[in-house]
Amino acid sequence: GRRRRRQKLPQEPREARVDSLSHDGRGVARIDGKATFIHGALPSERVMFRYTGKRKNHDEGEVVEVLEASEQRMTPACRYFGLCGGCSLQHLEAGAQIRYKEQTLMDAFAHIGKISPGRVLPPLTGSSSWGYRRKARLGVKHVLKKGKVLVGFRERSASFIADMDSCEVLHPKIGHALADLSSLIESLSISTRVPQIEVAMDDERCVLIFRILEPLTDEDREALLHFGSVRDFVIYIQDGGPDTVRPLGEAADLHYTLPDYGVELHFQPTDFTQVNSGINRQMIRQALGLLELEKKDRVLDLFCGIGNFTLPMATKAGQVTGVEGAEELVARASDNASRNGLENVSFHVANLYESLEQEPWLRQTCDKVLLDPPRSGAFEVLAHLPRMGAERIVYVSCYPGTLARDAAELVNNLGYRLVSAGVMDMFPHTAHVESIALFEKT
Repeated sequence: GRRRRRQKLPQEPREARVDSLSHDGRGVARIDGKATFIHGALPSERVMFRYTGKRKNHDEGEVVEVLEASEQRMTPACRYFGLCGGCSLQHLEAGAQIRYKEQTLMDAFAHIGKISPGRVLPPLTGSSSWGYRRKARLGVKHVLKKGKVLVGFRERSASFIADMDSCEVLHPKIGHALADLSSLIESLSISTRVPQIEVAMDDERCVLIFRILEPLTDEDREALLHFGSVRDFVIYIQDGGPDTVRPLGEAADLHYTLPDYGVELHFQPTDFTQVNSGINRQMIRQALGLLELEKKDRVLDLFCGIGNFTLPMATKAGQVTGVEGAEELVARASDNASRNGLENVSFHVANLYESLEQEPWLRQTCDKVLLDPPRSGAFEVLAHLPRMGAERIVYVSCYPGTLARDAAELVNNLGYRLVSAGVMDMFPHTAHVESIALFEKT
């Protein structure tokens, strides 16, 4: 068959009046009756933009000039904003960002779930929207034309690594070390064979996992260890699959504290942990407050990970059961319970997206449930909850679409009502929406 010709884009900038923000933080305008998503534009603004793409149902563009600026427009703090794809909302005032995320959540409830919460919870925000990120995966590329190694996030709408020397949303320890990391990798014999650096931080330490495609020489090893010693990084390497991650020197004992509950959670660099420790502590406090835990309560924590919610709940409830699909995380959660002297908690390995009828923990009863699923949501486990006697459910979500879908199932088919819901600014300056919702049995 004949190849479809790529539609030629107009070269002249076009004027537009922006009506709203899209789910990914782009301004939405209607041009000749067609939705146009414009990067860098904000609601109520009049802008000149140039087309970057044309599709059947919508077009795309980017701002060339702001003719009438929104009162909520800010000057981005990072000079790489617009080039780097890590952030999409630095040009929007912080309060407006969180209101936009709240509206995104409410729109998802209305349009996908056809429901609305009885109460909108006040948003959870941090003391600062900068330097918050403690987990990241940085791309690495030796670009011969530039004569340097690039370390950072990928460019917006491209697969290239952004040419950046710093990052304002990463914790300063790593965010202000990108140029030095670039120089370090340039000095290695395998400078063209290091595609990625994974970052994992606890309350104090920072681990860097270098993905390597060829073995290190003795000189490479010495250079990495020296860099770690001087800059106070713990160096790990990965030369194959996830099971090949290992320390180059001494291993790091990573852990974070939850002072409200007197517990400490230990984790490995590749374990899932929340990127924003300040918001994580607020989130746990809010979740437990919504559950209204008492010593007589039996609580079920699904998608429990290393015990981020499980252990704090065990300090308040009578019995807590944590369930997680990854065996290594369950082992870590059990170890964390032991370290903290919590004997009223048990853990189980189970794929929560498959048939669960034979699972022993399903034959138990529970009063309250904490759900903290990945982006795909928790639909497959919902029908079990009323059968187990769950009267109160707190659902922590990283994607409004699946929360709204699951909320509709709980409300319309399983006999619960959506009491309250709100957002948490886990990822400031991005369009990522973290939220929390409370359901009660009717």
